[in-house]
Amino acid sequence: MAPAFPSVAAATENPVAGKPAAQFFIPATASLQERRPRTLKHGDTFAVFDHNGDALSGPGSPEGVYYRDTRYLSHFYLTIQDLRPILLSSTLRDDNATLTCDLTNPDISDVEGRRILDHDLIHLRRSRFLWQGMCFERIWVRNFDDKAHTTSVALHFQADFADLFEVRGSRRERRGEVHDPVGDASSVLLHYTGLDGQHRKTHLSFDPAPAVLTGSHASFDIYLPPQGSTSLFLRIACAAEPPETNPRRAFFIAMRDARRALRISSSRASSIVTSNEIFNEALRRSVSDLYMLITDTPEGPYPYAGIPWFSTVFGRDALITALETLWLDPAIARGVLRHLAANQATHVDPASDAEPGKILHEVRHGEMAELGEVPFRRYYGSVDSTPLFVMLAGAYMRRTGDRDTVSHLWPNIEAALEWMDVHGDRDRDGFLEYGRLTSEGLVNQGWKDSHDSISHADGTLARGPIALVEVQAYAYGAWEAAAEIIAALGDVERAATYRQRAEKLRQAFDEKFFDEALGTYVLALDGNKNPCRVRASNAGHALMTGIAYPERSGAVVRTLLSNESFCGWGIRTLASGEKRYNPMSYHNGSLWPHDNALIAAGFARYGFRREAARIFEGLFAASTYIDMRRLPELFCGFSRQGTQGPTFYPVACSPQAWAAATPLLLLQSCLGLGFDAERRQIVFEHPSMPAFLDEVFLRNLRIGSESADIALRRSGSQVVVDVLNRTGEMRVISIG
Repeated sequence: MAPAFPSVAAATENPVAGKPAAQFFIPATASLQERRPRTLKHGDTFAVFDHNGDALSGPGSPEGVYYRDTRYLSHFYLTIQDLRPILLSSTLRDDNATLTCDLTNPDISDVEGRRILDHDLIHLRRSRFLWQGMCFERIWVRNFDDKAHTTSVALHFQADFADLFEVRGSRRERRGEVHDPVGDASSVLLHYTGLDGQHRKTHLSFDPAPAVLTGSHASFDIYLPPQGSTSLFLRIACAAEPPETNPRRAFFIAMRDARRALRISSSRASSIVTSNEIFNEALRRSVSDLYMLITDTPEGPYPYAGIPWFSTVFGRDALITALETLWLDPAIARGVLRHLAANQATHVDPASDAEPGKILHEVRHGEMAELGEVPFRRYYGSVDSTPLFVMLAGAYMRRTGDRDTVSHLWPNIEAALEWMDVHGDRDRDGFLEYGRLTSEGLVNQGWKDSHDSISHADGTLARGPIALVEVQAYAYGAWEAAAEIIAALGDVERAATYRQRAEKLRQAFDEKFFDEALGTYVLALDGNKNPCRVRASNAGHALMTGIAYPERSGAVVRTLLSNESFCGWGIRTLASGEKRYNPMSYHNGSLWPHDNALIAAGFARYGFRREAARIFEGLFAASTYIDMRRLPELFCGFSRQGTQGPTFYPVACSPQAWAAATPLLLLQSCLGLGFDAERRQIVFEHPSMPAFLDEVFLRNLRIGSESADIALRRSGSQVVVDVLNRTGEMRVISIG
């Protein structure tokens, strides 16, 4: 690199200073829904852009290019003749591989006000993608005029190297040092040394070399003959040194490799086509989002939770996503199980809420995590990840028959069960409770982890240790799964012991959690074992795992589908009659797609398939109003109004893995689709279809090396199952 460019440190200084934000909240200073950003992800890199393909810096802006929880590019702005181009369109490929932004020139005048170029004559097409820690872009510029034009195209850029938690709203008293940029004729290095001692670098390389290149912008003088065109290439490398290949050639090589990798990974999945083309679009987006969010780890594929705030390893999110997608691609579940087993806690560490056998909640790699300014460097503060881990292991074995993997995982499963016995059950009453080990940990450690999500009927917040209704359901599912696994591994006696544990928990659960007057299960028991008599969506998870006695299921279904709970789009997290109900809150009246998918699975388990279809229909209707048919992390729980779409939550992540997987689990639940790998059977039990579907075609449904293509068609009030093609000895069975 050549000598330093003029300093731009002042332009990249952190705009916030002060104390950390309480409980690591996400402030709604800027609405993601208003911005409707375009997102890309590959591995540990993700990017958030506006529809022009720009990243506009400013307070509350989440835009930029991120790598391992640090923003490596915070400002990225394209101009033509110092003016912002006019947006024509902005699209992501169906497989999320490439963002394409079509732009054109505005009216351009000289310094005396004379128009020298009419609008819509110069077309700019920006094609961008991520690959192996780098962002690649080609800007194709074409002149559609019958006259030649010389114009200037400039790219303005900055890197604030902000920690993701700073971007989310946490304030820091001190930051590291932003260094002066250095570069040469065709490249520039922006760099920063953090308080953690890490030297973070952003390399920008251009081809052809700009006419002017400084530490904050690159300007190209372009001559365009009539109908002529040219291309500009840019490579942004985060952290790693960029390869020697010039950006032009690197663009095409990386594009080929990126698309090939996506095709290979997504080819594992079964394919789905239905009679409803709009739903087909939603399914294609869901599957594409899932495979974009999946990151390859040494243990296998792992779905990161969501963009922009949660693009990292989360235990709970990945476990639930793997359960939702198990029928489609069991390799995801295998990768999740192996990665979480490799990172299972082995000792007590109060700062990270770790205890032996506990399954990971969250991992962060940014400066604030490294310095302990947030507790999430390797954090175990979730009460449900551990039983969900055991549940997923049992479901994976049932789906695949892969005893070798489960046998390899058995020591981790045993450690998880021991955590449930020793550390998870704090007062030895048979229930799993949570309570943070330090004042820095999360106050609430179930999936509803906002500070005010667990309350009593009068609105007062519950004090811990807290036993959540859904966590007991997961614990029941874990003991049942452990019994199934150990029986398959040959220890029938221990399997009987685990089943007894499950049944004992089921009896105690029914006694302590079911509330006749409430018509459902209570939300939780507080630290004094007083019930939180609140109607919440959590109760539906009891149906999902089977802990509910059959005679309780009807009451739970009726309560969850009452007008106070079911808003028309789906089931609210909190019923509208409860004290803390707020449809615009994160967990107290909002609607979460994944929550509804788990509830619908519970409905179907107890024979309420039409009621499950009602949830499916509501969420599908919501998706038709949403950009790219993409279900977000959550939306507001306002009642559905005729001819109007749902009300969006301002800072919901989109895409979010367990929301993307929601249509897949909803479809499985309605079709009654199950697998018995031991008997080599695919089973459709009392299949039904939501009103918007008449036909469903499932191709490449696999058990081991055998596969089947299956068509399901509505026939009056019944669904007919037809096997189109089959390999091997696998059987397809329809019941009812």
